[in-house]
Amino acid sequence: MGKAEHTVDELVGMIERGELRLPEMQRRYVWKATRVRDLLDSLYRGYPSGAILVWESDGKVPQREFAVTQTESPYQSGKLLLDGQQRLTSLSAVIRGEPVKVRGRQRPIDILFNLDHPDAVSVVTEVNEERDDDDDDIFGADAGIDDLQQRLNELTFIIATKQLASKPNWVSVTGVFKEGDNAPFLRGAGVKDFNDPRFTKYSNRLNRLRDIRKYSYRIDILESSLSYEEVTEIFVRVNSLGAKLRSSDLAMAQITAKWPESLKVFESFQAKCAKSGFDLELGIHLKNLVAFATRQSRFKVVANLPIQKIKDAWDPSTKGMEFALDFCESNARITSPTLLSSPFLLITLGYFGHKVGYQLSPKEEAELRYWLFVANIKGRYSRGSSETLLDQDLSTIAGEKGTAGLIDRVESAFGRLDILPADLIGRNQRSSLFKMMYLAFQEDDAKDWEQAVRISLSHRSKQHRLQFHHIFPKAVLKNHYKTNEINDICNLAFIGGKTNRRISKKPPREYLVALIDKLGTSPFDAQCIPTDRALFEIEAYPAFLDRRRVLVAERLNQFLQDTRAPQ
Repeated sequence: MGKAEHTVDELVGMIERGELRLPEMQRRYVWKATRVRDLLDSLYRGYPSGAILVWESDGKVPQREFAVTQTESPYQSGKLLLDGQQRLTSLSAVIRGEPVKVRGRQRPIDILFNLDHPDAVSVVTEVNEERDDDDDDIFGADAGIDDLQQRLNELTFIIATKQLASKPNWVSVTGVFKEGDNAPFLRGAGVKDFNDPRFTKYSNRLNRLRDIRKYSYRIDILESSLSYEEVTEIFVRVNSLGAKLRSSDLAMAQITAKWPESLKVFESFQAKCAKSGFDLELGIHLKNLVAFATRQSRFKVVANLPIQKIKDAWDPSTKGMEFALDFCESNARITSPTLLSSPFLLITLGYFGHKVGYQLSPKEEAELRYWLFVANIKGRYSRGSSETLLDQDLSTIAGEKGTAGLIDRVESAFGRLDILPADLIGRNQRSSLFKMMYLAFQEDDAKDWEQAVRISLSHRSKQHRLQFHHIFPKAVLKNHYKTNEINDICNLAFIGGKTNRRISKKPPREYLVALIDKLGTSPFDAQCIPTDRALFEIEAYPAFLDRRRVLVAERLNQFLQDTRAPQ
């Protein structure tokens, strides 16, 4: 094995020119901006950043695209990057000032540098950059800085926001790399002449930031005499140490080593599913393939699996997945993977459809829909032993125990399939119960309170786009109740973004009373919201939650029973 050294600048140039490329075995770019921020902080301080592993191949090797652009290259084989893709892609994007392309989407990596950062090392990996206001997306929250003001001056690098970018002491990292002169940044920070004590400090820090380009990586080079299969084995072993890659990524490497160009086949089907609203990780499609090939879901069998068996299972596995997606959308009104507690549910659905030849009786259709809902609401595959549970269900299907066998397994695991009010206590918007609340309310024709548009995840207009709304706004409860009490799912309702913003921080005794007077109680009955005005006072908040838990539990139980009836 050869050795070499290259600076960050040289490696970025090799990527841009197409001299350094990715073999098909590599996973896609997956780093979040926070990881890029932390890498920059480490390099800025001169900390070790690991080695780079490259294979110099003389033959034609299946390749995949970098997440950053490369020019057309005369290097048909050349140097193939085996370890270091995430780091070098990130550095290339930041230094060149271009977005990364991930699954067809362009995403900028915009990092800011604090000219006034403390000299001592600060913790950079524990910053909570989530916004804490009432303008929430339905199953998550956007990034923001409202609660970070007191900590900003302790940080050296941070993900850019418009508010921070407007501050004089925060400068664009990409801007510094592209501009060789310190003068624009000094002027922007209010430094007017050499006598300003900040002149030397800021100048030194800007120069030190640019010196990241001079950071030297050790390069380990595998000889060209090695076969693709041997290199894949090395790739798997290297990336298994320290759990750098998920098991699905390692399995993908092993499959592509045996089945060249298969990555394009897999990604094509992934894109097809994404167009129908189910943008799933490639690892889910791979696990589905393994399930169809072996009747179990564990990736550890891939290394010893004959490639012909994998190829033979691909078409049946895609047909099974298409059945699962169609069943979710048409029979269960589940139109997005965000409504599933686990994507493993799709694998079970698809394998069941395959086992019965995609011919379901009305009773089987109703029982399968019921299983989907109870497995979803109970979080069947949302625990640490998810693969074991999935294997149990695949075995149940293979043993021809039908939908009754699947339902029995869920009941055996949880003891009961109904929902009690107590089950809702302490749950937040990430709970599977919250997803099922949405489905039940949608079934009851719940609408936005002002726009009269039915709640849906597919609305395109920003004013109609679905959000979850705190019935008692956070600002109203902030000084009276704990955060987990405020974010209880029984304090959440589904409305459009425009309505949510108009309500803002108004207390329910103000806005909810006015809406009930105007619209009547039916829009609120559709979301199990109590309309007893005595419950709208801040001191009555616990009683409000208790009452709504009873109403929600009753509605979910009725919803589950209704789905079990043939339609």
